[in-house]
Amino acid sequence: MRCPKCASSEGRVIDSRVNKDGTAIRRRRHCLSCGHRFSTTEEVLRDGLLVIKRDGRRQEFDRAKILSGIERACEKRPIDVAQIEQLVTRVTQELQQEYHDEIPSEAVGQIVMEKLQELDKVAYVRFASVYKDFRDVDDFFAELKRLKL
Repeated sequence: MRCPKCASSEGRVIDSRVNKDGTAIRRRRHCLSCGHRFSTTEEVLRDGLLVIKRDGRRQEFDRAKILSGIERACEKRPIDVAQIEQLVTRVTQELQQEYHDEIPSEAVGQIVMEKLQELDKVAYVRFASVYKDFRDVDDFFAELKRLKL
C-alpha cells in the first residue's frame, strides 16, 4: 500500500479491525519513510459486476465512485467518516444482493438517494440536484416541497 503523503510503499500495519457487519477490514497504517499515519479499508468485491450507464455504456462497478459522490454531498455537514463508510457499505451490499451481473446506474442513484435521505436531508438534496440534473431554482423548490410532505 502506497503512502498518500510520500507515495512510498514501505509501511506497516499498526491496527486492524473488522467492521460491525464483518464485510470489511479497516487497517491503520504507518509509513516507514515519512512517518505519516493513514487508514485503508479492505472488502471483498464481486468480480465482473458492471454498471449500465444511461447511454448504454457498461463500466466496471467502482465503490470509490459511490464514496466520492456521497462525500461531496456530505461536505461541511455534521456527518462523520464512519457514517459515510457505513452508508457506502449498505448501498454496495444492497446492489450486490439485488443485481447479479449488471446494475442499472439509475438503481445506484436511487439507493444512494434513499440512504442519504435517511441520514441527512441537506446531503440528500445536494446529491439529488446532481443526480436528477436540476436545471433551475424551481427544481430545488419542488424537491424541497416533496421532502416537507
